Amino acid sequence: MKVDSVKNNRRALFALLLCSGFIASHPLTVFASSNEVQATQQQNLTVSGVVKDNAGEPVIGASIAVKGGTTGTISDIDGKFSLNVAKGAILEVSFIGYKTQEFKIDSSKSLNIVLKDDTEMLDEVVVVGYGTMRKKDLTGSVVQINPTKIADQNPTSVQDVLRGTPGLQIGYDASAKGSDASIQLRGQNSLGTNASPMIVLDGMPFYGELSEINPDDIAQIDVLKDASSAAIYGAKAAAGVIIITTKKGKEGKPVINVSANLSVVNKSDYRDYYDAAGYLKFHQDWRKMYYTYGQGEDGLYGYYQAKDGNGNVLYPEGYFDDPRTMSESDQQKWMTNVGASGIGPSEGETALNLFARRLQFYNSPMMMDNFLNGRMVDWNDATFRTGFNQDYNASISGATERVNYYFSLGYVNNEGAVQGNEYNAFRSNMKINAKITDWLEVGANVNFQDRSDGDIQVSLGSNYWDANMLRNSPYASMYDEDGNYEQYPMSGLPSNGGYNYYFDRQYYDLEKGYTVLNTIFNAKITLPAGFTYSFNIAPRYQWYYDRYWMSADLPDASASSRGVNRGWSKNFDYNLNNTITWDRTFGDHHITATLVQEAEEHRYWSDNINARNITPSDALGFHYTSGANKSQSSFSTNDTHYTAASYLGRLFYGLKDRYMITGTFRRDGYSGFGANNPWGNFGSVGVSWVFSEEKFMSATRDWFDMGKLRLSWGTNGNREFGDVYSTLANLALAGGNMVYYQNGNSNVVNPLYMSRLAAPNLEWEKTKAWNVGLDLSFFNGRLTANMDYYFKKTTDMIMSQRLPNFSGFGSIMANLGEVQNQGFEIALNSTNIQNKDFSWNTSVGFSINKNKINHIYYDYDENGVEKDDTSNRWFIGQPIGTIWYYETDGVWQNTPEDIKAAALVGQKPGDPKVVNNYTEDDQILEDGTRIPVYNDNDKVYQGTTAPPIYWNMRNDFTLWKDLTLSISLYSYMGHKSRAGYWLNQENGGSQVTNGFNVAAKEYWTPDNPTNDYCRLEAVGPNTGLSGGVDKVYNRSFVRLDDITIGYTLPKKWTHKFMVDRIRLTATCKNVCTIDGWEYGDPETGGLATRSFNFGINVTL
Repeated sequence: MKVDSVKNNRRALFALLLCSGFIASHPLTVFASSNEVQATQQQNLTVSGVVKDNAGEPVIGASIAVKGGTTGTISDIDGKFSLNVAKGAILEVSFIGYKTQEFKIDSSKSLNIVLKDDTEMLDEVVVVGYGTMRKKDLTGSVVQINPTKIADQNPTSVQDVLRGTPGLQIGYDASAKGSDASIQLRGQNSLGTNASPMIVLDGMPFYGELSEINPDDIAQIDVLKDASSAAIYGAKAAAGVIIITTKKGKEGKPVINVSANLSVVNKSDYRDYYDAAGYLKFHQDWRKMYYTYGQGEDGLYGYYQAKDGNGNVLYPEGYFDDPRTMSESDQQKWMTNVGASGIGPSEGETALNLFARRLQFYNSPMMMDNFLNGRMVDWNDATFRTGFNQDYNASISGATERVNYYFSLGYVNNEGAVQGNEYNAFRSNMKINAKITDWLEVGANVNFQDRSDGDIQVSLGSNYWDANMLRNSPYASMYDEDGNYEQYPMSGLPSNGGYNYYFDRQYYDLEKGYTVLNTIFNAKITLPAGFTYSFNIAPRYQWYYDRYWMSADLPDASASSRGVNRGWSKNFDYNLNNTITWDRTFGDHHITATLVQEAEEHRYWSDNINARNITPSDALGFHYTSGANKSQSSFSTNDTHYTAASYLGRLFYGLKDRYMITGTFRRDGYSGFGANNPWGNFGSVGVSWVFSEEKFMSATRDWFDMGKLRLSWGTNGNREFGDVYSTLANLALAGGNMVYYQNGNSNVVNPLYMSRLAAPNLEWEKTKAWNVGLDLSFFNGRLTANMDYYFKKTTDMIMSQRLPNFSGFGSIMANLGEVQNQGFEIALNSTNIQNKDFSWNTSVGFSINKNKINHIYYDYDENGVEKDDTSNRWFIGQPIGTIWYYETDGVWQNTPEDIKAAALVGQKPGDPKVVNNYTEDDQILEDGTRIPVYNDNDKVYQGTTAPPIYWNMRNDFTLWKDLTLSISLYSYMGHKSRAGYWLNQENGGSQVTNGFNVAAKEYWTPDNPTNDYCRLEAVGPNTGLSGGVDKVYNRSFVRLDDITIGYTLPKKWTHKFMVDRIRLTATCKNVCTIDGWEYGDPETGGLATRSFNFGINVTL
């Protein structure tokens, strides 16, 4: 009785919670006079019944609907329902975690429906290294991403699909390509390298860019996060493994899918530059601060108080004011009141002309003329644009008893938000598997891509829009008098001429791109007694070209810069493996054993020619390279070759689908390591316990579906360290000549010297990791939770070790240091509401990582304390990316106390106030006054540049079956960065005095005594920091990343056109961001973009 009472109470509690959710989000369903929904007038039978699970417990909220119709209801708190239907109708009964069942209604008899567990969910297949496993058999930390869940959001890159995975940090790419975002899993492991997770495509290591994989072709992604799951990949898995499985055909009629996605993209966040009015105001204030700021008779600072050595005011009050705001009489006074250093009017000069001269427009007659005549250019609009992006995909797939196939074509044409930033790609994929006999299967996967990507670069580099064009004055000229593009928009002359991208682009021919062929060929033989053998080989070819041509017609082009660049490279990589698997079940025992032999080879060739001092014409193009001046030209070549080999095994044992253990061992060899240590051994062990299957948990099975505890340990390696020849000694030209005599004849030779010391003992970098995980499922799968705690430590990091001067060498590659990461991750998924016309699902991910450097060079001081590496900002006991810097305490204010204190270190009100944390080395005057001295002793730890906290949330709503809404947001928190923007030092290179524009900003003035921003051209304390000091900013943010509305047309419409499915979507990406960073986007530090997308997907 007691047990029954507990069950009833628990059931009632759950029903109350569920009903509360219904009330909050869907009141019409709850307060209707009946659960019945009537859509026709043809009902003549009343069907009632009860829905239970296989344990006999009522199922609350099960959907009971007429198949193909609009009539339906849900079961109540006792599992009961009642519904009016037409005779002969078919009822569909469904609930998450159970198989959907159908019942034909021929009478009004009561139905007793028992839902059966959807074992496909429990036996969900997860791709692991060199094979697959049931999800419930996993002993490691593996996250499965099913892209169909977010396909309606029109992901433009693999990174879009991955974003939201706990523990996985995805960067942001604001370029037209949009798929170069960085990826990091569970923190940075090493000081010497910052490896990204290994990518595995259809079972084979993938060495290309993720942009080569069409998101539309992806069927499933599995992320192996802990050492137990990733150790099977050994040498390449220290940073985790991402396994991508592409789509294949399904049995039945061929499926043709066509999609088109069109979007517009523009700048969402970047520093705005002043418009014409703001430009004038800034230049006035800058000159007032720079030329007139001084101390008055009252001891306070203000404008127009600066004096010469004789006590004369340099510039009278109002000297830099705009005369257009004055009366005619005041203008006359203003023009003649020039002070000791001012500029007075020339004969017949207007007040406006004099104002322009006082702002130094006289440096550019072009700007002066534009200002006087009111001609302006918005260089923000000239630099940025609204780009138009196109993404088209088509595929055909199907399967017969013997053959499975999938073919796809895709084309991308993207315009970035910055002028000249474009990306084009054509890609195709063919995947075919054939069952030749009952024991032999063969397959091929061929992926092709041809793309041109990256910024179209001009002579001033890829950041021409940032460092040059945006800084043109609003009074500069886009066009000359004849309507042609002006080469030097600021002055008409090369000196301080500014930059006009549109002019230069007329004289350049730039091409850069890749042609890539990824292939996988495999064969599988089924042997007796549960054995299978498979052979897989994955050759990859990549061709790269980079052509840059400057026309001889470009005005003022120097001979040394005029010419062409031609670059070419080829990559050939292959990986092959031979795999034997034995998989058998004996009663309650399940054993899977895997043995693998693997080999890989990588080749790279490149040639680069820079031909100068030629006169290439539009007609000749690149065909006159041979006419280049040899002394001003250059060429370079590169040829790289390295190999690797591996032997590995994995053993899985499961008992009663309840107790599981997995062990792996892998031995890797790599040609890039020293001759004494080319091989490394890596292994792991993981155990899991499905405790929900134990008898003592039987009383919870009406609400607790599954609980599994996981524990794993393992070690992985890292071999990424740049130059694969860095362990070898190297000879180089000494840079001079030697003369020796032989048989009376003099001979000239070019001597060689050893430029690099061999490192024969360099060995594998190793990461050892523990992982404890807990997987939970409640209420028939309506709520699931996956939690993991990990601790990993990387030793023998591959680093460059400094050598003493007497050695004759600067450094040598060595294994040094130790870094650890520990953290916690949780993923929650819930079905908040599910009924006939409305559903609401939520997924939440959270991860926190704590990184720490334990050792660096093992170099200790006289007290036995290990030394930091301040030049690289590596500190023992602190995370990688630690900010060790001076503290600031706002700005010196215009008060007697602050004026006196600032003067001691050569500063004025409006200058940055630096905290004097270390006082032992301060200067002490005879009167006892202390003058702070600033050096490394004053620096303190102020946080890290790497975000330790990441979280995301996604809500999916389904309205009236066919209309969907999804909302996604994510956040990085707890990180900071240094920046000197607050100093307002804008006249580097005389930018301001030469009339250039600057980013709009707030700044300290006597009338605006802010404590957050310094005065214009602020200076730091002259006792160690006269150049100024950066400020540390919080870079935490929350981004509303995606809002997508989708609508699937009813089949009764589409079937009329012999179309199976048509789905329309509208998406806004990067909707808004909440942050405290004022200088652009908080994630990129600068530019970010927003896009509006419309997509259509048609399935035939």
